[in-house]
Amino acid sequence: MLLEARELGFEYVELSHGTRIVLVEGILQAVEEGVVKVSSTHNFCPLPMGINHAAPNLFEPSARQPQEHDQWLRHTKRSIDFTAKVGASAMVTHLGSVQFFWSNPARKIQRHLSDHEEIDPTTDEAYRKVLEKACAKLRNRMPAYWQQVQASLAEARAHALENGVSLGCENRERFEELPVDADFPSFLASLDQDGKNHCGYWHDTGHAALKEAMGLINHREQLEQNIDRLLGWHLHDVANGNDHQPIGHGEIDFEMISSFWKPEHRLTLELSPRTKTKHVKESRERVEALIAMRFG
Repeated sequence: MLLEARELGFEYVELSHGTRIVLVEGILQAVEEGVVKVSSTHNFCPLPMGINHAAPNLFEPSARQPQEHDQWLRHTKRSIDFTAKVGASAMVTHLGSVQFFWSNPARKIQRHLSDHEEIDPTTDEAYRKVLEKACAKLRNRMPAYWQQVQASLAEARAHALENGVSLGCENRERFEELPVDADFPSFLASLDQDGKNHCGYWHDTGHAALKEAMGLINHREQLEQNIDRLLGWHLHDVANGNDHQPIGHGEIDFEMISSFWKPEHRLTLELSPRTKTKHVKESRERVEALIAMRFG
């Protein structure tokens, strides 16, 4: 697997939340032999025993049930240990979600958008009213889940600090996932209270584009508000509502995206497993061209 990445021209990789336990021995061998270097991992990595598919939300830090919380913390600490073992300095993580048992407001949002494909979500009055009601419902139900997220993250951060690993909190694509995008700046600022800046923002371009299409955020403004705490990027395009597309095959303005890149940022191509080899190479070349334009 890692030899293939190297042959495609990549010196660094991110080990994803689809990394099965049976791959660990080979990964450690490849890292030891210098086949590739690991820039980052994505929780849970490796996957828990018996799980053979990508499962980043198998357990959530927002879970209020003690058993699920304990499982999340155990496997998150295990992933942090593995991150340090492969020489990476950052681990991307999701921060859970607000649970709705019968009436998830996201359904009304999607239904309205499906029934009115011609509207502009940023200006259509009827849609904005639907969105406002949905956001109010989310905010009303959120406090207990968000409090649990913060408590869970505090436990994981202590272990990450001991291992020299930074945690990258990723922006999410689903309406009910946490944090709410508008809350990222205040949330990240609150993490500095102990004087140890080892937890930051991880920006996923596809997720932000999907949220922008729903009228929930402005992509550029989202970056402007969080750039000072940004650790790394998941780069992929969005076409017709489908993310993880090759760079340049969708609607995202990557010249705008690249204007926010800094030398210390980690740039990860996060493409669909169905992406053709030639499009993987093209995506890498396009990102390299943007890096050259940005930094010379």
